[in-house]
Amino acid sequence: MSPAAPADPLAGLRGYHLPGPVSWWPPAPGWWLLAGLAVLACLVALGWTLARRRRRAAARAALVELAGLRTAYARDRDPARFASELSRLLRRLALARFPRGEVAGLVGQRWLGFLDAHGGGGRFREGAGRLLADAPYRPRAEVPVDELAALARDWILCNLERRA
Repeated sequence: MSPAAPADPLAGLRGYHLPGPVSWWPPAPGWWLLAGLAVLACLVALGWTLARRRRRAAARAALVELAGLRTAYARDRDPARFASELSRLLRRLALARFPRGEVAGLVGQRWLGFLDAHGGGGRFREGAGRLLADAPYRPRAEVPVDELAALARDWILCNLERRA
């Protein structure tokens, strides 16, 4: 008898096989982090857009009211009332855009100085805007309505983007 041939140790092995395809789900942790950052960025952008829209809404409403004041002046030709209503409109917008403690107590030259400091460029204290301080209290004041309306419009547009 011949010695037994050694059995092939590899004969019982199965052939090699490749792993299955990599699944797209669940994503790796880095993708979760990236998705979270993208969602956060979208929320921040949405919040910024809504806040900007809210800030601009007050200025848009003020521009519409300014047009209404001009229409009312064309109808009744009362310059003292126009100046009074214009000053009230600017004060309401300033209260909506700036801290209440900074605006609420301002009268006369201090009010005009505030308007100049925040977009008036000196046209409230030195220009036609100075009439806002005392024209409402004069019986028949000469008020340059077009110039005052243009000044108020410029001030409103200058403060359109100002943060509250």
